[in-house]
Amino acid sequence: MRKRCTVIILSLALVISASGRVAAQTYERRDAIELFPVVSPAALPLFTPDALDASITQQPAGPPPTPRHTGIKALTKHLVTNFRYLPSMENLYWAGAGGGLALAVHPFDDNVNEYLVGNDTAEKIFKTGEILGELGTLLGSASVVYAVGRIKDQPKVSHLGMDLIEALAMSEALTQTLKYTTRRERPDHSSKNSFPSGHAADTFAFATALERHLNWKYSIPAYVFSSYVALSRLPANRHWLSDAVFGSTVGIIAGRTVTSHESERPYPVAVTIIPGGVAVMYVRNR
Repeated sequence: MRKRCTVIILSLALVISASGRVAAQTYERRDAIELFPVVSPAALPLFTPDALDASITQQPAGPPPTPRHTGIKALTKHLVTNFRYLPSMENLYWAGAGGGLALAVHPFDDNVNEYLVGNDTAEKIFKTGEILGELGTLLGSASVVYAVGRIKDQPKVSHLGMDLIEALAMSEALTQTLKYTTRRERPDHSSKNSFPSGHAADTFAFATALERHLNWKYSIPAYVFSSYVALSRLPANRHWLSDAVFGSTVGIIAGRTVTSHESERPYPVAVTIIPGGVAVMYVRNR
């Protein structure tokens, strides 16, 4: 029984930490169809003042500029408008995949908790997960990122911090709604708000927002950290295995929703339906 539970836990860690991991194939986006043909302007005569001016002023178009810093007013507005991006087919796929995985591990909830609760080794390893995954810890970190961006006048950094704050806010809204709708009892019988895990949701929202802004290799530690926090709730006897699995899904949805309308997403992860299943594709934009 111990070996089986260990295999289940290790498998869960790999699955959760791979939430934003890519499919083996990476491809570059190309323009396939030109819906509206562009007509080039008539060439100006050579060696005329107009032609000389045109050659000087026409420069290659660069990437769109990063918007200037946003403040409390914009944050307040986004906390409401972000929910407009929540209903989408991609979020539906994520919810279906996460819900299916949670249902798959649900029969093992009792066995896994029985193995981990009271296990001295597990408790020592995951002891700090509760503190690191607290909303206050994550929100404080996001606020520091935002403040650094404002103080040093770095709009990209401040926008990352703002998205981290917004992702946490949406994660909490979704999590608390589900908690008080499902009313699942915690393993320690302390309350009926076990499903889904708030720690798992918030840390995965944080990691997903990072992944949408940064190069993939810089966001891997964030997903590893999120998996650690999600699993730490089991030895603490505060959540079931299925709570942690679906909580991570809620966090992914929150992080992706907040950043879905951002212009700079160099390494997006897309979910699509294929014959016989679902594919998670990693697309690098040029």
